[in-house]
Amino acid sequence: QVQLVESGGGLVQAGGSLRLSCAASTSIFSTMGWYRQAPGNQRELVATVTIGGTTNYADSVKGRFTISRDTAKNTVYLQMNSLKPEDTAVYYCNAKFRSIQYWGQGTQVTVSS
Repeated sequence: QVQLVESGGGLVQAGGSLRLSCAASTSIFSTMGWYRQAPGNQRELVATVTIGGTTNYADSVKGRFTISRDTAKNTVYLQMNSLKPEDTAVYYCNAKFRSIQYWGQGTQVTVSS
């Protein structure tokens, strides 16, 4: 059974940093990434990284967030710097294998002003 286990969320002041981690139980995924969902909003893309290292970011996080992937550990990371209150959301790890998507359970990130 495929599992994605997230960690690293929490409460931080505006301007602070957090690092999210997502460990996968298998190495089959071509693309891994992070999405987020704030109350009343749809889930949105934050960043993705392919197995070859190609990254993609939402415009709202470019220059502040960095996604990276350790293929040996089947783990993807999201380094979040210069956090803003509008970054507050539940962050979900996502992994794709062919046409199938898998999701983590979500981790709360709260940025206070």
